[in-house]
Amino acid sequence: MNLQKRLAGRMMNCSPRRIKLSTISSDEVKGAITRGMIRGLVKKGLITKERVKGHSRGHARFLRRQKLKGRRRGLGSRRGTKNARTPHKDSWMRGIRAQRELISSLKKRNILSQENYLDIYAKSKGGFFRSKRHIYIYAKERGLIK
Repeated sequence: MNLQKRLAGRMMNCSPRRIKLSTISSDEVKGAITRGMIRGLVKKGLITKERVKGHSRGHARFLRRQKLKGRRRGLGSRRGTKNARTPHKDSWMRGIRAQRELISSLKKRNILSQENYLDIYAKSKGGFFRSKRHIYIYAKERGLIK
């Protein structure tokens, strides 16, 4: 039977371990000693190739769902410094873009005058404001908003 498995494996491009021989007509399989005979048995379905076993992705899917929910982010899971994970520059850019968008929208709606716009713009560039809310508070306290 080893010969048959070896020949079938060569023909079917797989390992002899993956070849399954029919137990019903084992005499017919034993008699097959040439590639042509093996080919005929493969066509009949007496010799089959076992499917490759894959690795289950179930656990990986579960972990992905957990991570999407924001779990598994503790100190033990972290690789890299705080700056490597979210660079200071990125957080600065997010903040400054939001502030500049707010200031320009206030100017377009004629809520801020040109001089006040330039003043607030320069202050935001210098890192004076913590957030968009801080800009509103600053402008209202000084009466810059019409």
